[in-house]
Parts: sequence; structure tokens; C-alpha cells
Amino acid sequence: MDDTEKNQSAEAEQTPEVGAPQEPSATEGVEVSAPEGAEAAVPEGAEPPVNPRMKWYIIHAYSGFERKVKESLESRIHAFGMENRMGRVLIPTETVTEIRNNKKYTRESMFYPGYVLIEMDMDDEVWHMVKSTPRVTGFVGTGQQPTPLSDDEVKQIVYRVADSKEKPKLKIKYEKNETVRITEGPFATFSGVVDEVNEDRETLKVMVTIFGRSTPVELEFGQVEKVLS
Repeated sequence: MDDTEKNQSAEAEQTPEVGAPQEPSATEGVEVSAPEGAEAAVPEGAEPPVNPRMKWYIIHAYSGFERKVKESLESRIHAFGMENRMGRVLIPTETVTEIRNNKKYTRESMFYPGYVLIEMDMDDEVWHMVKSTPRVTGFVGTGQQPTPLSDDEVKQIVYRVADSKEKPKLKIKYEKNETVRITEGPFATFSGVVDEVNEDRETLKVMVTIFGRSTPVELEFGQVEKVLS
């Protein structure tokens, strides 16, 4: 066999046949990291399940220590590993806007001082853990049996907190026949007499004298100020 035939025979032995199984590469079976900045997939079921048996309860706390009680409960929930049996801890507050010296000030005001709300799947262990929390005096309920809030009470209390944060309540009282001065809008600097008060909508109907005629103007509480006598 001459040299040309030998070279062709060697190349045929080194070239794999079509469809023949290939040798595994050096990287096969090696886990490849995702590119930097790419989000890793969250394994299914990694988040703790929501406990459908949880209900809202009200506990008594020392007045003035509501926030301390909330912090203590949240700490103890994690320390005792009760995240699946105890949920949110809530202090019923509302955002109130006050007007002082013609300036608006916003603050948080408790509308149930001395009470803290907590979401729980109640059992003896949970009951004892909450009851033994410093500055907690007991549960709202009959005797030793705490009573959960009804659906209507949850809407009235829990959802009221959310609504208050979205729309702060203006803490100022106006009365019919009271004289006010308009501070905003096209009638700014005009004075008028309050004819109607709508506290739910926080609006007033003010009778303003324009071109010698008494004209009703609807204004928001924040658009007027009291005239000191």
C-alpha cells in the first residue's frame, strides 16, 4: 500500500460514522451557572402556604404600649416558629390631617387605643404564647374563650385602616352659619357663610356674595379656614 492509501485509511478510522454515538464532552453533566443578573427560577412551593384557618382576634394591651406589644408579638412569632399559625399584627390607626395656623399637619391617630389586632389559627399553644406576651392583658371574648372578628367587623376595622392610609381624614369641624374664608380656587380671599356640611365627603356648601348676589359654592374642607371672631 503506498503512502497516499495509508493516509486515506487513517483518516477513515478517525472520522466517526454518521449516527454513531459520540463521546461525552468535558462539560456534559456539569451544572452551568446562569448569566450574571439573570433571575433564578423559584422552586414550586418555596413560599410558605397561607393558612386558611387564620382569623382576626383583638387583644387588650396597656394603653400607650400598643406598638411595643406589636413588636414583641412579631418577634415571638419568629422565635417560636409560629409563622404558619400566626399572621399579621395590626394596630388600628387612621391618618389624620389637622390644620393649625393655616398649615396642614398629618399624623397617625389610633381609633381603638389599648387594642391590637392579630391574625391567628387559634389553639392552646398560640393562646398561651400571646397571653404571656409582656403588656398584654387578655383577649376580647367571653370568659377564657377569645372570639374572632366576624367578616363585617373585619371590613369595618381592618379595611378602614387601609382606606385611611389612602385618604387621610381631615380633623376639623365646621358648623352651619359659621363664617369661613376661602383659601384656594377661583374664589380665594372671599368670605362666606357655611350653609351645609357634609362630613363624609369632607365638603361644605358656602354662600358667597358675588356681584351683590348670594351664590352657593361647594368647597372641600381644605379649601377654607375659620374666621376668628
